[in-house]
Amino acid sequence: MKKILIVDDSTDILEALALLLNLEGYNVKTVDNGYFLTNAVKLFKPDVILLDVMLGLLDGRKLCDELKHMSETAHIPIIMISATHDLSSLTTGSCGANDFLPKPFNIDQLLEKVSFQLAS
Repeated sequence: MKKILIVDDSTDILEALALLLNLEGYNVKTVDNGYFLTNAVKLFKPDVILLDVMLGLLDGRKLCDELKHMSETAHIPIIMISATHDLSSLTTGSCGANDFLPKPFNIDQLLEKVSFQLAS
């Protein structure tokens, strides 16, 4: 079973995404605080990470960049999610995200992007 780690400071979004992805047969772990991201990745060993850009006082792009520069996590696809940033600023920026998903989510698009990253 493929594992997906979702990192967002909104419990509503975490619950909705976890429910949807669990129904699709994925093993899902949620993290509501970016400070716990690195530890969660090491313990859970996700196949894909859904990472919000704005995590309270933390910037998800910086966390993405840190994961992409660590040899043990660089291979994990990261899909950045945001309601306030556009696609070009995230996929062409220095954070190294594999893809971008705007909020509010289109469920079919979310599942397609997750599936694509898992197949890559």
